[in-house]
Amino acid sequence: MEQEAARARSIRDRIWEAARNIPEVRRWTTEPALPGHLHLGFPGAEGDSLIMLLDGRGEDASTGSACSAGVNRASHVLAAMGVDAQVARGALRLTIGPDVTLEDAQRVAGELPGVVEQARAAGMAFG
Repeated sequence: MEQEAARARSIRDRIWEAARNIPEVRRWTTEPALPGHLHLGFPGAEGDSLIMLLDGRGEDASTGSACSAGVNRASHVLAAMGVDAQVARGALRLTIGPDVTLEDAQRVAGELPGVVEQARAAGMAFG
């Protein structure tokens, strides 16, 4: 079990190392944390745009908590943390499961800056 946790943590951290260089990125996953969980925010980008752009590249992601997957609104968890609703709408949640490889993480890490730039260029759907 610890070996799997270390593997997931390593993959998560690889994605974060790339994401941390994206302007204005927010990291809402704080330590201690689930090893395979990374919750990020990209102000100025619509979360739905982020997941559609990633999906178009064959990547899976979500915008909110696992219990609210498929719901099109800012995360109630982020609201409870005091995150501004406009900022929370740029949320992206990545979960590293047992089938995710380091190569997958490297691919996502390489795609993420362009995906965020594209989503920000598209703007927010609602004021």
